[in-house]
Amino acid sequence: MKSGLSIGTGTAPPALQVKKKRKWGQLVPYLFIAPWIIGFIVFTLGPLLFSLVISFFDWPIVGEVTFVGFSNYITMFTDDPLFWHSLWITVKYSMIFVPLNITLALLLAVLLNQKVKGSSLFRTFFYVPSVISGVALAMIWRTVFDGEYGILNYLLSLIGIEGPGWLSDAKWALGAMVIASLWAQGTMMLIFLAGLKNIPQDLYEAAEIDGAGKLYKFFKITVPLLSPTILFNLIMTIIGAFQTLTLALVLTGGGPMQSTYFYAMYVYENAFKYYKMGYSSANAWIMFLIVLTLTMLVFKSSSMWVFYESEVKNKEK
Repeated sequence: MKSGLSIGTGTAPPALQVKKKRKWGQLVPYLFIAPWIIGFIVFTLGPLLFSLVISFFDWPIVGEVTFVGFSNYITMFTDDPLFWHSLWITVKYSMIFVPLNITLALLLAVLLNQKVKGSSLFRTFFYVPSVISGVALAMIWRTVFDGEYGILNYLLSLIGIEGPGWLSDAKWALGAMVIASLWAQGTMMLIFLAGLKNIPQDLYEAAEIDGAGKLYKFFKITVPLLSPTILFNLIMTIIGAFQTLTLALVLTGGGPMQSTYFYAMYVYENAFKYYKMGYSSANAWIMFLIVLTLTMLVFKSSSMWVFYESEVKNKEK
């Protein structure tokens, strides 16, 4: 009788209504993330796959498109000295920049983690360079590194040192790029600072009772417990180092004598200076594979030096 009444009145049975509500409830989270999914497909995944497709074509901006297969990749490895040169410059830069960047950001985070008056003000000061536009930051460093009227050479002259042509001398240009890149430490510093805040203070107190010094506590407590954060920042720094472009483009334009001709500039010029979109896409995919390989190697090695507190607790159980 009840089922008949529900049909007669045009209302669904209670069980069916509950089922519909459950389905709608399961759909709601996807509606919230739908804008991100659409944006990712349209602006990231779509262009990524399209660049892979056109890497197998001779694809000028204006002109006839021709399928060339793996010719772009073969030319890159066998008949383009700029490929190897720009890759070597980028690797050399990364070998200097990555460890210095990680070390400096960690030391700043440790200093700002101290309970001293005005520490929040210093955190703001150190973070500000990270929100400055890359072009604006490059213009500031051009003023600092100017060989004749630069601030840095003026300060060196006060102590009797004649500064070099930082941006005009091939011996110093790459080092100047590293110094300029190290300036924006804010984001990485805050990530390290957040990791430091999560380290239990009772571990430090117990170590102090045992007579441990500051260096012992840093290397035996801070670094091991911060190793997951170090892993994250290391991977992000490697990716950022291989994508360095703005500073070199504004400060040196790849010079002098192509001493700062980074791989990202090589990709950029092939696309927007020589209008070889297919060849540039092949360059970009090689960069992607190189960065992916380095990231996988870092992840593979992480089992030897990354410490997870949960793993230790499981072993104790």
